[in-house]
Amino acid sequence: MTKFSGLIGYVKTEETSPGIWETVETKKFYKGDLVRNQRRWESSDQPNQNLTVTNEISIVADKFAYENLEAIKWVSVYGSKWKVNSVTLNYPRINLTIGGVYNGG
Repeated sequence: MTKFSGLIGYVKTEETSPGIWETVETKKFYKGDLVRNQRRWESSDQPNQNLTVTNEISIVADKFAYENLEAIKWVSVYGSKWKVNSVTLNYPRINLTIGGVYNGG
């Protein structure tokens, strides 16, 4: 099994001052395992095909990760940010399935 170490991005909307809500991104470093490593090219009518990964990463979670599961939006792998498609609890770990490139929002 391949080892993983990298950043995971949490994105939440928080009240930064009374009546003002902003999107706040928090990055945290985690270690774990790359459980599944699969990539594929999606055919499209565009000249360049889109690369999609369906990797599964299992991290050793901390209290912050458990308290902010709904805010996990991206994982940094292969030098890019990839969007998190699903989160599975497997105490004391969290499994993250990632998909296409994360473009924010």
